[in-house]
Amino acid sequence: MAFIVFISFFILQRLSELFIARRNEKWLLSQGAIQYGQDHYPFMIALHSLFIVAIIGEFILRGQPPINWLFLILYLLVLSFKFWALSSLGKYWNTKIYRVPGVYPVKKGPYKFLKHPNYMEVVCEVAIIPLVFHLYYTAIVFSILNAAMLCVRINVENKVWADVK
Repeated sequence: MAFIVFISFFILQRLSELFIARRNEKWLLSQGAIQYGQDHYPFMIALHSLFIVAIIGEFILRGQPPINWLFLILYLLVLSFKFWALSSLGKYWNTKIYRVPGVYPVKKGPYKFLKHPNYMEVVCEVAIIPLVFHLYYTAIVFSILNAAMLCVRINVENKVWADVK
């Protein structure tokens, strides 16, 4: 039962992020935003979708392992950091890479201290979420795949903002 509640919460949280991203995308486009990194975006969607499938699959294959309360607490802490990072970006946050001409990168919240706090949070999420239910294979495989994806994504994002001081 704990797994059903957890995975349902996780899926609803991801869907709400997509809803917010879509709403923000409309606003960004109305501000003249230009999208970058379209080539890798379908792979990112596939990666995150397969992540959910892998969590469910490994949970079933491993005989429904019990919850690990320490990792659940860590996940909730990471989630609170995520909310801080996303709320700091406000309408500029998106799952896609957009840049509004003449607008500088956000420098508040965790963005005062870190260049890519949201991606740091995603690294933690991908590693921690499967460990809430002892799903070690999913944690390892998707941490590696996510690292590869983030190398591509951060490279694109850094190029987009390279000429802005």
